[in-house]
Amino acid sequence: MPITLQELARQLRLPVLAGDVSKPVGWVHGTELADPAPFLEGGELLLTTGLRPLSDDYVERLVRAGVVGLGFGTGLGHDVVPDALVRAAGEAGLGLVEVPREVPFIAISKAVSKAVAADEYAALTRTSEAQRALTRAAVRAGVAGVVRRLGQWIDGWVVLLDATGQPVHAHNPRLVPDLAAELARLKTAGGLASASFEVSSTHVFLQVLGSRARGVLAVGAQDPLDAADLSIVNTAASLLALALVQNDSVDAARRELRTGQFRLLLAGLPVDGLPARFRVYLVDEPPEQDVFWAEYDGRIVVLAEDFDGFASSEVDITGVARGYREARQARQAGIRRFEDFAGSAIMLPDGFADALLRPLDDETRETLKVWLSHHGAWDPAATALGVHRHTLRNRVRKAEQALGRSLDSPGLRAELWLALAAT
Repeated sequence: MPITLQELARQLRLPVLAGDVSKPVGWVHGTELADPAPFLEGGELLLTTGLRPLSDDYVERLVRAGVVGLGFGTGLGHDVVPDALVRAAGEAGLGLVEVPREVPFIAISKAVSKAVAADEYAALTRTSEAQRALTRAAVRAGVAGVVRRLGQWIDGWVVLLDATGQPVHAHNPRLVPDLAAELARLKTAGGLASASFEVSSTHVFLQVLGSRARGVLAVGAQDPLDAADLSIVNTAASLLALALVQNDSVDAARRELRTGQFRLLLAGLPVDGLPARFRVYLVDEPPEQDVFWAEYDGRIVVLAEDFDGFASSEVDITGVARGYREARQARQAGIRRFEDFAGSAIMLPDGFADALLRPLDDETRETLKVWLSHHGAWDPAATALGVHRHTLRNRVRKAEQALGRSLDSPGLRAELWLALAAT
């Protein structure tokens, strides 16, 4: 801790005359200016011999400038400290000590300089030890270990939040206040990477992890974090950001592996770990349950006995391609299970759908699917497609020309419906 004026007075045997002497001394400055306030930064012990008369508001000016104490030298211009100065310091709460002639001002400067250097060295040593401890924790226990070790070093609470603001790991989680409002403010602040504030009598520091905001590190303590604490927090934030990047790389590799396994299944090749019978499901988000899932063609595919999603009929390991096709049809039709799909029991000959639809481009296929789903009604189908009914008629006529058959035929309509549903 920085040396206080009280400790300094004790070491140098300086009589304490008035005011609060418990504040830490950041530096020492000697001056005989009538008003030194404009040249001060705050936290100084000001030394003067009073060679110039001191104004009535001299002490007030020093207090406003953030001076922590005044040392008045005696034995030169004054044999004793003026009573008016003692009274003013006592009323303002400014620490006032007498500096006898046998104690040179340079001795006070050296004592404070030595204390500041020792404090900085202690902070540097503490920071270095903390950095080594956090690094060891990262190697041995990963993200959770870093969070726990950081909480121990700062003697407070720590929580690692994911990109959505949900807690992932925490130290002393019961002490964590509601941070939703501050997290929202940090998220909307653009390039802001950190924030500090006070909530529920706790000093809180937030640090965004990584340039892509993979998460947020939140730290809380009873006292404001000093420079050493912030350095320790920044070290932890760097380690956590690196760990999250590595986790992302591992997750990406696992996703690629699952996609490769699903391609093997589509090709009819076996993959270990699947039940004997299962359904193919299409879902919107990667599942949290312990089931096989993969990303394929922009879709999340789940292979499980029972799951919530657009489902195929039951298949085994050799029928994944058919199950995937059925799940897509169920999703396109807006039904939960393929068995509920009209015509699902009809098995088309291999290659039938591709051969029938080959003359039609994608726009024409989509047009026919919508038109047939509206039972050939022009106005509802045109509205669903967002085109004029004359445009729809032209597209249907174009399909008839490509197919060489009339779409007035119920048989052709049925064949097209089944073929379009199978693709």
